[in-house]
Amino acid sequence: MERPRTTTRQLKVANVSHDYGPVQVLRNISFSFTGGVSVAITGPSGSGKSTLLHIVGTLERPSSGRVEINNTDPFMLSEPELAQYRNSVIGFVFQEHHLLPQYSVLENVLVPTFAFKQQPNATERARELLRRVGLTHRLSHRPGELSGGERQRVAIARALINQPDILLCDEPTGNLDTATAETIADLLFELHDVEQYMLMVVTHNLELASRFQQHLQLVDGTCSLNTNS
Repeated sequence: MERPRTTTRQLKVANVSHDYGPVQVLRNISFSFTGGVSVAITGPSGSGKSTLLHIVGTLERPSSGRVEINNTDPFMLSEPELAQYRNSVIGFVFQEHHLLPQYSVLENVLVPTFAFKQQPNATERARELLRRVGLTHRLSHRPGELSGGERQRVAIARALINQPDILLCDEPTGNLDTATAETIADLLFELHDVEQYMLMVVTHNLELASRFQQHLQLVDGTCSLNTNS
């Protein structure tokens, strides 16, 4: 399927609930965002933060409720269509970088472009993204030759290679020391200012959460939304 084109990024989550057997993790979650907004998601362990992020990212289907991205319900697509949709519209950065050890830094960034060939100038964009994250001197290195912060910067560049409308990050600084974590957080905001994707980040760091425009707090499977001043 062709990538949906839109002038305004839109995300709507309506009455989403999710169960794991008898355990209800999310209960009637609803919110909507437009444009290049930045959103922090916080809450105690087990409150459903990662589950919500996976549902927004179409990695997991909700037990009930509806998700719309740019006026499309991705869960109405066939599995092949959903895979292509996810590849082109959504970028992911996880706590673990999940880089492929046998590939170079440049090759790892290009991996999302291999499946559907949607990026005509992929190598040029990959090199530019790696320049922005300060890794021009590491293009031919393997992940095992990089520091933890460098590996996470590669993961961020990889997540942005297909120019996603939404970037989802699950504890992207959780495994890093304080100084490196601050550097990665600054990088996320710098790239967000340039690319203007919708940025959603799960974090336990309330100081980091205060830097986002919106703050979604999960408690006992329900949510409240606050605007940071």
